[in-house]
Amino acid sequence: MKKGVLLLLSLLLGYGHAQAHGAPLGEQLNPGKALDAINMTMVHDVVSPPVAGRYYAYSMLGAYTIVATHNKTLPALQRLVQAYPTLRLDTIKSKYDYQIAAYYSILETARQMLPSGENLAGEEEDFVRALEKQGVKPAMLAQSIRVGKLAAVAVVNFAKTDRYTRLSALKRYAPLKDDGAWYPTPPAYIEAVEPNWKVIRPMVIDSSTQFKPAPLVPFSKDTTSAFHKQVVAVYDVSKHLTDDQRTIALFWDCNPFAISTSGHMSIGFKKISPGGHWMNIAALVARQQKVGFDKTVAVMTLEGITLMDAFISCWEAKYATNRIRPETYINRYMDVQWQPVLQTPPFPEYTSGHAVISQASAELLTYLLGDNISYLDNTEIPFGSGERAFTSFRQAANEASISRFYGGIHYMESINNGNAQGQKIGRYMVAKLQKASVKPVTK
Repeated sequence: MKKGVLLLLSLLLGYGHAQAHGAPLGEQLNPGKALDAINMTMVHDVVSPPVAGRYYAYSMLGAYTIVATHNKTLPALQRLVQAYPTLRLDTIKSKYDYQIAAYYSILETARQMLPSGENLAGEEEDFVRALEKQGVKPAMLAQSIRVGKLAAVAVVNFAKTDRYTRLSALKRYAPLKDDGAWYPTPPAYIEAVEPNWKVIRPMVIDSSTQFKPAPLVPFSKDTTSAFHKQVVAVYDVSKHLTDDQRTIALFWDCNPFAISTSGHMSIGFKKISPGGHWMNIAALVARQQKVGFDKTVAVMTLEGITLMDAFISCWEAKYATNRIRPETYINRYMDVQWQPVLQTPPFPEYTSGHAVISQASAELLTYLLGDNISYLDNTEIPFGSGERAFTSFRQAANEASISRFYGGIHYMESINNGNAQGQKIGRYMVAKLQKASVKPVTK
């Protein structure tokens, strides 16, 4: 659908035809519950980090639009998201529950966009049955679902204009023979993930190159060079990891697909993506702070948008620099048997994706939910890594960043410059929110 064309959706509340629910619906209207279902579908599909960031952003747009049309404290997304069309539902005449509609639109948008999205149909059915048991009137429920579906269709149509469908026609990545260039890593030697991601239309930032990281230290095999010293630092820390450092590395692993080999057998392990981890943090802290349904939807939407843009910026840097991974360098020139604690992801090294998206997320969530917020992060329990306690989002972001050094998959240069890159993106997002009159949700 071309820019400027109206998508059926904005006054879906029909000025007086929408209403909030009467009796509390409790867990049935916890946006984090919808996120859980989406997360597990993405885990099933082995969605790569940048693609996951895109799905999270779009999955929340319809819900935000529905809520913002009812709740005038939230500005319209047109004030923030590039090319976002006016969404209209003038034809809706019957009353409906805007929160039910918003929740349903999260599931429905993901159902339509994810490769295995049909798996979410059961989640939608369970949601409807639970509302029926709680006495939501059939006519009200039917209209709420209709609005949620219309919102989802509008968002999916908007997503079709961001150039994602063009990626398959673009030139595939071919590893270079240059000594300093990225090359597929063991054990599976998977080809480069999304080398053309920079062409995706961002949500808020101007372009993929708006936040370029600092220039790289030149590649060198000279043992006295600055680059070689960075490699040695990765190698040395891997040999002397403390229990806490190893725990940190494993907690923030977030590798959508890792392969473990034993003899002639290879076993694949699926985990949540880095973006999914931060989406879950946003949802669980919003719930902990009791900001309510509307503001939780706002927090999750803005986090999804931030993730999408941060990944676009980071991925542009990765393929522009094409930096060799520590594992490749160490195996070639230092220790052929060395293995990192974490499995090396299948894309170039610079900058660290964890550093970029974690710092950007921390800046956004600090603005929205506050600084010095203590919380227990239980995101990784389903994936075998337990819980960790944090006293702020920035503390969590710093730990997520350094985890890649402990894990043996990033040099400190990539982490430090990735931190700076992510912070700039996050602060830019906050400035845009302030300009659009998006206030902290805890006030």
